Amino acid sequence: MAAVWQQVLAVDARYAAYRTPRWPQFRTQYVRRRSQLLREQAQGGALEGGTRRWYLRVRTRLLAQRYGALSEQSSCRAHSSSALRASRTTLDRMEDFEEDPRVARGHRRSLSRGSHPGVPRGAPDERPPGVVPTPLAEASRAMAGDTTLSENYAFAGVYHVFDQHTDSAVPKVQFAHDDRHLLACCSLDGTISVCRLAPGPPAVLRVLRGHGGGVADFAWSLSNDVLVSASLDGTLRLWAPADGRCIRRVPDPDGAALLCCAFQPLNNNLTVVGSARHMVRVVNISTGKAARGGAGRLPGRVLALCFDAPGRVLWAGDDRGSVSSFLCDPGTGRLTKASRVVVQAGGSITSLSARAWASREAPDPSLLVNACPDRLLLFRVVEEEGSGAPGLRLRRSFPTRHREQPLRSCFCPLMSFRQGACVVTGSEDACVHFFDVGRAARATVNTLQGHGGAVLAVAFNCDESLLASSDAAGTVIVWRRQHA
Repeated sequence: MAAVWQQVLAVDARYAAYRTPRWPQFRTQYVRRRSQLLREQAQGGALEGGTRRWYLRVRTRLLAQRYGALSEQSSCRAHSSSALRASRTTLDRMEDFEEDPRVARGHRRSLSRGSHPGVPRGAPDERPPGVVPTPLAEASRAMAGDTTLSENYAFAGVYHVFDQHTDSAVPKVQFAHDDRHLLACCSLDGTISVCRLAPGPPAVLRVLRGHGGGVADFAWSLSNDVLVSASLDGTLRLWAPADGRCIRRVPDPDGAALLCCAFQPLNNNLTVVGSARHMVRVVNISTGKAARGGAGRLPGRVLALCFDAPGRVLWAGDDRGSVSSFLCDPGTGRLTKASRVVVQAGGSITSLSARAWASREAPDPSLLVNACPDRLLLFRVVEEEGSGAPGLRLRRSFPTRHREQPLRSCFCPLMSFRQGACVVTGSEDACVHFFDVGRAARATVNTLQGHGGAVLAVAFNCDESLLASSDAAGTVIVWRRQHA
């Protein structure tokens, strides 16, 4: 179960939008002070677990009486005010000290939902089909330490809150490649912000302006010297994040809104972009021209794009619930239609993430899919008999709250010999959810609460020490890993 004090902070954050509408700075100071007080209470261990839960229930009732009942659906949509607005200072880490009769008073337990009484620490989970253990797996797992997956992904401390995109949804956040502290986020206010978390206090380095409509997606080049962005104004823009210059502007040939983009991993001179007129196009960013033969058509609006690790297969998801694959020539950008799978009939595919290995013990090409309504799907990528085209076989399905917003998910970037492998997703219940893909039951590993609106996007830094999440109210929260 999630820490009670974190749940209290989450309730305060959701109601913060209704406090002093004309004085947003006061709301931020209030949330910061509440975080400090809750941290002190947690460290002091003044209240037992049952009393804390009683306090949570009473406080929720009082806030509902004062500001009105906050329905789960309405609380997840974008409010007119950010839940944690104007906070430009690092928040102290909030820790919880749960009481346990088997443990000495004040001993910290994991904050994740995956810790269950009666389950032996480090007990092996049910191994999914297709796992191929390596000869040194057990020895390497022992070297990694006897930590459970729940402990490994106990992100509980709020490291920093960014609010530069006030009242406009932030559909994507992404850390730069192999950089622990460089973060970018795009917003429907038409801007992209580049932030530095360290050294020194976290700060917004620069805001990239120029789009005439909301920015739906962006991507870092492998060298981090270029950003590409796709906008609802129908243009693709190339940016130099070091100084904020717009290097190139490429309009869509159909004048359609651009909804997603991705760099070709083997050739960063090529960018793929998806449009609201069902088109996937490969663009040479050096010339601004479309690659010859680099176009394909989907049944619906193209909402999500991703490449597999070798850069040979391009996956594309649309608002008709289908996932299409294209074979991509990394030298020329030529696309060849390979397959199409209807994943969610009548729904939409809002996010795609590909990975070659589920874990170090399982060389298992996988595709992670956010499918509206209410599903996070993990597929095994297989070769279709006869054609050899890439196909999909459903491996796991996780429940999420996903009805209206373009939610995103991701794989945890590090592969270790600890038991299990994790995926993380945003949700319209204003939470960040961690799932273990290897567990047959109780797949939830951790749940982070603190956003005041639907969580749209999540992203890890390269060493998993920080996790960024953004919501429909314009808030970006950077979470810090809780070390044992």
